[in-house]
Amino acid sequence: MFTLTPKPDFSLKSDLLSGLTVALALVPEAVAFAFVAGVDPIVGLHAAFIIGIITALFGGRPGMISGATGAIAVVLVALVSEHGIAYMYAAIVLMGIIQVLAGVLRLGKFIRMVPHPVMLGFVNGLAIVIFLAQLDQFKVPGASGELEWMAGVKMYTMLGLVAATMAIIQFLPRLTKAVPSSLAAIVVVTLVTLGLGLETPSIVDYLRTMSGNPQASLKGGLPSFSIPEVAFTLESLRIILPYAIVLAAVGLIESLLTLTLVDELTGTRGRGNKECVAQGVGNVTCGFFGGMGGCAMIGQSMINISSGGRGRTSGVTASLVLLSFVLFASPLIEMVPVAALVGVMFMVVLGTFEWSSFRVMRQVPISDAFVIVLVSGVTVATDLAMAVFVGVIVSALVFAWKHAKVIHVITHLEPSGTKVYSLRGPLFFGSVKNFRDLFDVENDPDDVVIEFRHARVSDHSAIEAIDNLAVRYLGAGKQLHLRHLSPDCTKLLNKAGNLVEVNRIEDPHYHVADDALA
Repeated sequence: MFTLTPKPDFSLKSDLLSGLTVALALVPEAVAFAFVAGVDPIVGLHAAFIIGIITALFGGRPGMISGATGAIAVVLVALVSEHGIAYMYAAIVLMGIIQVLAGVLRLGKFIRMVPHPVMLGFVNGLAIVIFLAQLDQFKVPGASGELEWMAGVKMYTMLGLVAATMAIIQFLPRLTKAVPSSLAAIVVVTLVTLGLGLETPSIVDYLRTMSGNPQASLKGGLPSFSIPEVAFTLESLRIILPYAIVLAAVGLIESLLTLTLVDELTGTRGRGNKECVAQGVGNVTCGFFGGMGGCAMIGQSMINISSGGRGRTSGVTASLVLLSFVLFASPLIEMVPVAALVGVMFMVVLGTFEWSSFRVMRQVPISDAFVIVLVSGVTVATDLAMAVFVGVIVSALVFAWKHAKVIHVITHLEPSGTKVYSLRGPLFFGSVKNFRDLFDVENDPDDVVIEFRHARVSDHSAIEAIDNLAVRYLGAGKQLHLRHLSPDCTKLLNKAGNLVEVNRIEDPHYHVADDALA
């Protein structure tokens, strides 16, 4: 019922209108993440503008929206609290340089190594995170100054406006698609709220509640250039480098996974390495122009795609409109009720969550189902980068465990009395234990051949296992021959010596990843 159904073709009108919708949704997100990082809201708004327009113009995925994000904010908060905002700007610059290098070195391709169960867990976990983030909008300052849940008429009004927003987004496209339903919902709910004088929090109320400043406003100026005021010493580098590495990894993982998701929705393919470079340039610019840095935003990207945004114009429009809010139209945008934006984000949650994963988990191996749930849970409990790392590691361990049991041998005796072990399957660190158990050194005849034509030797653990097996046969006074073992493997065998028979014509062509071959 709530599946996002993006328009398939590019349209300048759709790009402009969807960009306006995204700009409205960017405001509270940028403000909220600035508070998470412990910086002024204008720092988050400037970051959303800078990285948004640079990635829209030069990134590898037209239609994807970037800005200040929670994933970046939660890493920055410790740096800001301990060393100050100047070190944050320096870390953002270094973060951007690392991301540019990742793109130049073409490391974006490694996102393809993320298994599909990890992708499902990432999408579901992020949908839950977006949902939980909206719950704070249902709280108001209590008598003690702490945030408390709304009650009575305020809560009913808020829920009613959220429901009205969601209903307009869901059903308006059945009547007309001339205007993005999300934009129409925000405008209608705002006009109804103002016309009826409903008592419900607006964007400026949210800003003042979060800042504790009753005079707070979204109004600000243009970003200005300044070099981060930190000492250019090894000590400063020691402080910012760990943060910069984590920030770069988090930003690229979230951006490239969002790029993959947008690719699936639009049936097109983005350019990951180009996106890495654009993200890096955007963050370097943020560091020099007073922004907190950022990366791709899955929620706003989904709003853009579902509203018909396809080209670079949509991202550019969102960024320019956001800047115009800050410079000229802050009184107007501050009147928008938070409930309208919450309703938009709830629809994003419903459209982003992979509801089919509940059905899939009953059909896939239990290990894949476990990875989906694990990544979703870690995303909610910690952060996206940690969730993806955990998911990839667990998937790799499961893969290794399964393939460790695949290795086997087919044996036969030749007329000469030689016993031939025909090895089948991958030989790597996970399967060396099973490999050792395949051979009966004590009871084998004096002449033994191990045939590697149908086996794959993958790493140094495998080489060491072959070497040790050769020692066992030598110790038993038996002759061992290793046939069709690749030349690169024979170079690494220290103990087999002249037992290795190399057939130059029929040898398999594979290479062992080992420092000795580098």
